[in-house]
Amino acid sequence: MSSTGSLALLTDLYQLTMAYGYWARGRGGRRAIFHLSFRKAPFAGGYAVAAGLQPALEYISNYHFEPSDLEYLATLMGNDGKPLFPNEFLDYLSRLRLSLDVDAMPEGTVVFANQPLLRVEGPLLECQLVESTLLNLINYQTLIATKASRVVAAAQGDTVLEFGLRRAQGINGALAASRAAFIGGCQATSNVLAGKLFGIPVKGTHAHSWVMSHDSELEAFDEYSQAMPNNCVFLVDTYDTLRGVRRAIEVGRRLRDRGHRMVGIRLDSGDLAWLSIQARELLDEAGFPDAVIVASNDLDERLIQSLKLQDAKITVWGVGTKLVTGQDQPALGGVYKLSAIAEERSTDRSDAHAPSGGRGSLPEVTLGREEIDDIVWRPVMKLSEQPIKNSLPGKLQVRRFYRADGSAMSDMIYNEWDPCLEPYSIVDPEDPTRRTSCRGQTSFRDLLLPVMRTGKLCVGTPTLLEIQRLATRELTTFHSGIRRFDHPHRYPVGFDPRLHDLRLRLMQESRADARAEHGEFLP
Repeated sequence: MSSTGSLALLTDLYQLTMAYGYWARGRGGRRAIFHLSFRKAPFAGGYAVAAGLQPALEYISNYHFEPSDLEYLATLMGNDGKPLFPNEFLDYLSRLRLSLDVDAMPEGTVVFANQPLLRVEGPLLECQLVESTLLNLINYQTLIATKASRVVAAAQGDTVLEFGLRRAQGINGALAASRAAFIGGCQATSNVLAGKLFGIPVKGTHAHSWVMSHDSELEAFDEYSQAMPNNCVFLVDTYDTLRGVRRAIEVGRRLRDRGHRMVGIRLDSGDLAWLSIQARELLDEAGFPDAVIVASNDLDERLIQSLKLQDAKITVWGVGTKLVTGQDQPALGGVYKLSAIAEERSTDRSDAHAPSGGRGSLPEVTLGREEIDDIVWRPVMKLSEQPIKNSLPGKLQVRRFYRADGSAMSDMIYNEWDPCLEPYSIVDPEDPTRRTSCRGQTSFRDLLLPVMRTGKLCVGTPTLLEIQRLATRELTTFHSGIRRFDHPHRYPVGFDPRLHDLRLRLMQESRADARAEHGEFLP
């Protein structure tokens, strides 16, 4: 982040070149709708935990170009050696403030592939400018919150601490990871700045260097206990782990005699299962049954699961590198796609023109808006040679159905302009012949909620603890199979039949146009 706090240049150049193109051709003010989603659940898992919304809304609220930003843009040159952006456009940017409407899934919501986490509506130019940064903020924090939730699930109720600062991807990556990991269920972080900024509890005692800087391990533990008698978790594996446990016990007795207590020990290397079992026996025999055993050393959900199966006696897990880097999948495949474009019509309908590109036969939805008298929306979609990259048209919403016992039953993606009707039916996106009936559900809720109108927040800001509790509560409403690490249960997510029909019609018309242009033998 720059010293001025402006993030307007935190974008890919093509966002600015498109914005200039829209402005230059008089198209920048046309209303548009974009949706942010991901195509596959991360870590070969069955779900994701939405995160990053609050920073995204702060970014939109504070969006502006600083004079130094515009001075830099003025130095950019095109292939002909002339300025890429004229002064008139830079002057326009100097006055620009975003007027976007945003609907979003609250942070902590359990989400699935193809579902919009965010819906952005507003002037086309403005919607385009925020694409890269919104993806950066939402993608990364959703990835790490999901990873953390998997780690916490593996720990089976034990305390999980986020220890990733030193291995995180830069300063901002470390802070974002701490925030997202807390949303996913970690109880504390070692990152003190994250503690200050986000109100996350912080934990930590000493490292190997503390022990190595003293003449003996016993002296190191004793000196630390005298300096910080209320924070004694001793790192016991600097030289010989079990000998270190015995030294910790000796100092623990001295602590107890002075009216304090040893919190526990930490293992950072070796056979964590065997060492924890041996350490537990030594601690219990010495009269320290409440002393915790903390483990670190490149942990992730799979290693924690394995150690649990080996009956390891670890009760606190310090997870760092593999959590904050999302090591087995370092990026969420989030995308931000245009789904509808508006065309203003004059009062005289005889002047109305059909959308270009052979789309005049597509359904149009006319909405009266306070600031625009008459808008005709044209749904659009990206059609790819790779079916997974085909996007969804319309103004999308996600409806989650629940059984009588409160458990989640299925999710339907639908178009708000062509609302779903009872009896509800969900079309499988991979096999349209498969349809899930929602008969028997007792309730449902729509997941995208209004959070910003004309660039202004319209809801309160939940605390990070409230977000974490939502994520924890959300996960309990789903079948435990979606949390399996291998071959997770496939939760039913699909399209409302009307949205499926619209999507199919757009695909057919696009293919027909292509065949007309290229010939009947087009694949």
